[in-house]
Amino acid sequence: MKNSPSSSPVTRRDFARLVATGLAGAGLAGNAGRAAPARGAVPRRNTAHHVSGDYHCVMGDHWTSKQNLEYHQRFGVRHFTCSLGGAGGGAPAKKASGAEWDFDAMQRWRERCDQAGMVWEAIRMDAGYIYLKPGAERDRRLAAIAGNIGKAAQVGVKVITMHWTLIPIRRNGRTPGRGGASYHAFKLEDDWKSLPVGRNGVVSSDDYWERITYFLKNIIPVAAQHDVRMAVHPYDPPGLPRGYQGAENWDGAPATVLESLQRYEAIVDSPYNGIQLCLGTCMEGMKDPKTELLPVVRYFAAKGKICQIHMRNIRGGLHDFQEVYIDEGEASFIEVVRILRDAGYAWSYCPDHMPQHPDDPKGYQGFAHAFGYIRGLIDAANAEVAG
Repeated sequence: MKNSPSSSPVTRRDFARLVATGLAGAGLAGNAGRAAPARGAVPRRNTAHHVSGDYHCVMGDHWTSKQNLEYHQRFGVRHFTCSLGGAGGGAPAKKASGAEWDFDAMQRWRERCDQAGMVWEAIRMDAGYIYLKPGAERDRRLAAIAGNIGKAAQVGVKVITMHWTLIPIRRNGRTPGRGGASYHAFKLEDDWKSLPVGRNGVVSSDDYWERITYFLKNIIPVAAQHDVRMAVHPYDPPGLPRGYQGAENWDGAPATVLESLQRYEAIVDSPYNGIQLCLGTCMEGMKDPKTELLPVVRYFAAKGKICQIHMRNIRGGLHDFQEVYIDEGEASFIEVVRILRDAGYAWSYCPDHMPQHPDDPKGYQGFAHAFGYIRGLIDAANAEVAG
């Protein structure tokens, strides 16, 4: 392992230097580190895509605990995504500071993974940047993120994901599910205009996109320099009316899910500006998920822009849905896996958001079921084609 970087914070001058050197490499980013190109309709075995665990399901006192690693290993899971900082949820802007990662701790976690035969593949960073308006504090935040990218690269992590969430993820109900489980649900309120403004205040679409654009133009060159992909998770749920709780969400109405993600990835068209494609979240913003989801998968798979899949299923769609078990609902996940198989997708599928039951309060049973289901999908898709 490489030596630890300096423990001193990254200054604005350091950040400017990182960006300047990153921009020089960004001209090569169209080819450097790009995922294998899509192979269109030519089916071909793919042994690189895999099931992964993440921060939604952790057993024991830490994600690198012996208990947690062995829990995942029992179900054939070798890859993992951890969360450093908050995983989203619309925290107030005053909590947006202190974003530098502890490199010594990261080294220890990497060593534990190596000893257990686990691959530390990705990190979910906190959403604090998006709360900040233009100014010195925002630039300090970007400098910390640039430094964190370098730390991730040094411990071998290749993907950093983020969730640009200005208001909390919206759920406002529960519905009964199979076996006595209950499903989280959302239905757009008739009186949504009377809901209180979120803790981060009123943010227009122009302001939201300015913050995203500033981030991408300054950070993606740094990510390219370090060969670390940055992957955005869609806001959950997409398609909320403009001004919902004061936010004109970046993937809100009137744009479709695909149009919003296309706008995002086009700001800096690089393989290092990717998508953490949450299938359930995408379907939550679609009028007809059965027909609208697969074109999104095909588009970004063909461009090599998908860096991780969150495999969550729902019933319903735009403005009225419930989160169900992975093997029920609107999505045909075998079709998703076939598309990614043929595109040479080499990253992970993470189970995501399990229904709840009193016998399984932390979701360990639900996630175990999902791990096996995803492994079965991958094996079945590969069994259909020759090597």
